[in-house]
Amino acid sequence: MHERIEYLKNKLIESGAVKFGEFILSSGKKSNMYIDIKRASMDPEILDLISDLMADSIGEVEKLSCIELGAVPLATAVSLKTKLPLTVFRKMKKGYGTGDDLIGEIGSGERVCVIEDVTTTGKSVMSVIERVRRAGGSVREVLVAVDREEGAEKRIKSHGIEFKPILKKSDLLR
Repeated sequence: MHERIEYLKNKLIESGAVKFGEFILSSGKKSNMYIDIKRASMDPEILDLISDLMADSIGEVEKLSCIELGAVPLATAVSLKTKLPLTVFRKMKKGYGTGDDLIGEIGSGERVCVIEDVTTTGKSVMSVIERVRRAGGSVREVLVAVDREEGAEKRIKSHGIEFKPILKKSDLLR
């Protein structure tokens, strides 16, 4: 597994998914490094590798879940590999049709794995965890392609949820 992770690190750098400069992250924080997993996951080789690593890391769950947009390709690929059903939360409820913010269904007591592309503070992941709980499910673990190591792990673990990053920001800087 270590060789595949090292290969992924190199592919992310080669693909331009790791950028240096001045950026504002979705958390509102300023950063001199941007990790663009959305862009990277458009490359089938990188998407396949990330989803393989995630599929190999999944524990005993019955469903996958994510929030639009960055994690959708990853979660879909993991769903195809594991044959686990997937639910997707919209960032905001839509103003037409059924008005739902959930695509798919979560049954009462279902064990769920949340998939995310990049975590910083964990705010986005926590919104999925809260919504899974409101729907009756139980989040057991969070799988993330890259953790920026800026609080997400501590925040998620404080809720009794396992946190499993494939890569960390510090791995990309080595």
